[in-house]
Amino acid sequence: MADYSYYTRRIRDIREDNDLTQQQIAEILGTSQTMYARYERGANELPIRHLIKLAEYYRLSTDYLLGLTNEKKPYPSTK
Repeated sequence: MADYSYYTRRIRDIREDNDLTQQQIAEILGTSQTMYARYERGANELPIRHLIKLAEYYRLSTDYLLGLTNEKKPYPSTK
């Protein structure tokens, strides 16, 4: 199994900080709660399309979500 721990804790912490359930985030991503739980546990790799949706939803950079930076820069607006 690959090691996805570099972002799994971050996406869980952000979700919990926003008082959201795994089910709520799964619905935003268009996936099941079971699959989203697997992303948070690191059992499955988070698809890029889901990473982008999370960045847009939380208004955070993908670098922050991935744990590549600790600076909470907003996701760039496409409008």
